[in-house]
Amino acid sequence: MTEPSRQTSWNDHLNLRAAGTSLVLDCAGDGLPRVLHWGTDLGRLTDEDVAQLRLAQQQSPRPSQTDTPVPLALLAEQSSGWMGTPGLTGHRAGTDFSTAFTVTAIEEVDTGPNVATAVTVTATDTDAGIDLALGIELLISGLVRMRAAVTNTGVGVFDLHSLDLNLPVPSEAEELLDLTGRWGRERAQQRHTFTQGTHLRESRRSRGLDAALIMAAGRRGFSWRSGELRAVHVAWSGNTRTYAERLNHGASTLAGGELLLAGEIRLDTDETYTGPWLYYSHGEGLDESASRFHRYLRSRPEHPTSTRPVQINVWEAVYFDHTLDKLKELADVAASLGVERYVLDDGWFGSRRDDTSGLGDWVVSRDVWPDGLGPIIDHVHGHGMEFGLWFEPEMVNPDSDVARAHPEWILAARPDRWPPEARHQQVLNLTIPEAYAHVRDQMLAILREYRIEYIKWDFNRDLIEAGTQSTGRAAVHQQTLAAYRLMDELLAAQPGLEIESCSSGGGRIDLGVMARCVRIWASDCNDPLERQLIEAGTSMLLPPEMVGSHVASPVSHTTGRAHTLDFRAGTSFFSHMGIEWDITSAEPEELDRLRQWIDTHKKHRQLLHSGDVVHGDHPDDAYWLHGVVAADAGEAIFAVAAVRSSPLNAPGAVRVPGLDPTRRYRVTPLVPGATGRRRRDGKTAWWEHGLTLPGRVLDRVGVQMPNLNPEQQVLLHLSSV
Repeated sequence: MTEPSRQTSWNDHLNLRAAGTSLVLDCAGDGLPRVLHWGTDLGRLTDEDVAQLRLAQQQSPRPSQTDTPVPLALLAEQSSGWMGTPGLTGHRAGTDFSTAFTVTAIEEVDTGPNVATAVTVTATDTDAGIDLALGIELLISGLVRMRAAVTNTGVGVFDLHSLDLNLPVPSEAEELLDLTGRWGRERAQQRHTFTQGTHLRESRRSRGLDAALIMAAGRRGFSWRSGELRAVHVAWSGNTRTYAERLNHGASTLAGGELLLAGEIRLDTDETYTGPWLYYSHGEGLDESASRFHRYLRSRPEHPTSTRPVQINVWEAVYFDHTLDKLKELADVAASLGVERYVLDDGWFGSRRDDTSGLGDWVVSRDVWPDGLGPIIDHVHGHGMEFGLWFEPEMVNPDSDVARAHPEWILAARPDRWPPEARHQQVLNLTIPEAYAHVRDQMLAILREYRIEYIKWDFNRDLIEAGTQSTGRAAVHQQTLAAYRLMDELLAAQPGLEIESCSSGGGRIDLGVMARCVRIWASDCNDPLERQLIEAGTSMLLPPEMVGSHVASPVSHTTGRAHTLDFRAGTSFFSHMGIEWDITSAEPEELDRLRQWIDTHKKHRQLLHSGDVVHGDHPDDAYWLHGVVAADAGEAIFAVAAVRSSPLNAPGAVRVPGLDPTRRYRVTPLVPGATGRRRRDGKTAWWEHGLTLPGRVLDRVGVQMPNLNPEQQVLLHLSSV
């Protein structure tokens, strides 16, 4: 075991500052850093200021507790007296179950293009035989992100059970918000009081139709525009745990990490486990917290800089019924509407005539495509559109050539006990080199044979009893890394390729997978009424240009509800817009209207996909206000939608937030957005011709809106004058 030694000197504190955020760390002594403040920027602090802040934050001893104050480090340790959830749990054949880390170095490291300050803390516990490395970064958007790595330096295997990091939240954080849902109803908000104890959200599916995604703690009643809050996100596409914890001595935290299955991480001597990044945001209201994520994502080199193309996905138009004439006709109509990308979905390969067979055999079906995919791809490119293709690389049907040849490649705890099937499929164990090579090589063969600009990457089942048959060991962690590696290899081999993350809709949209993907499919539900709230929940993490939203059939295939074309198109208008509808069956007047919507989206998408996302806090929840304000506040587009009937006859005055209070704005209806009913007395209402008001008036007083029936909306364009 290595003896602790100070590799470099460091100050007794760090004050990291960027974009209105301060993270003040107490580094005095040999223990892991403690947080003196995380939240609104405190400005420049002198050494004496920090000394006094440290003194101000010390708790006095409490009856029936430890005689000295209990410090809460970024990684919580029971050895310090912390009686909440410890940050690291594990053992070495039953020993070394508790750590007491001594810091050996704190060093500022080179930053990336989107990082304001980055610090690495190294520490060791020589008795337990474990080294720790903490990465702490303050991003230019004001996000804090952290991750930890542990190395076994002792003799014998160390079984790691959990590695969680935390940041404290103030006692004023009285309410918790996180997200939940199901297929077709993802990312619904749920709230409850932040009481004593642990509010734990675990995702054991390796995807997240019902995952927390974001967990926020804030003042009671915090909303989109008001109320101080703090939030955490675990950037990992496997199993995760996120929790809020409040102890009886007053400490409250937001924490998280990877959820490790039993025996999944067993570290031999000198082996290292690195946990996922945890992202922490704060703000006055959910919009400000979300904007920090959006600005970070937009600052990355891998964020798409090209205009997001309007696309058509043919799934709900043809499902598995692939015929060249029909698919060409869809391309012809799409091109006439101004569509810029065409995506061929499930059913082009192997024996895949329905969802019961063929998955895993990534070879073009000669039964359906006797001349290969060339005829449809050439036809699409002939219209000037990009071509995209659907894959589900991690999955396999038992009724497939690959599964029959290699049943040992199925992800399962035992050879004689496969997991229950879901959508008639199992999971291919990509941790087996031969299975990984099979998928990679078949995909690369398709991508090299044809000109394909885009992959829709699906993931349609939960991971259950996900292990390697030959060893009986759990394999979710390694399977997740293998999926990342496969994406990375394809992107490196095919420069310019784009990947969409889909998982029965929006089941995999974390910032781990989004380091490789430029778009997510928010939900398999294209019902615009459901989409209003699904996409609101999604906006807490992702900006609109990364969220696929499609204009679907007049009658929703998932809910059976009928909606007007204006409501369907107006809902998808703000995001990465697309179509999922058999437009060959549409009436000419429907196509003309859809063409108007697409033209208007193209005209404004630079604003829609670069501005700040804003939501209103209208008191009547029958009405939903959201929009985008340009970064310089010179322009904005808002929608007011009636999502249900209201006991009131009209919405009343609707405040328009997020504008520059000192500027005057011209407010006009955005055609072809619905404008509601005209006044019955025949007089002209303001929304017929527009009005001009200062931003502070629009925010503090608002404007009356036209009467809106349920599932009707009005779009407004605001420009500074």
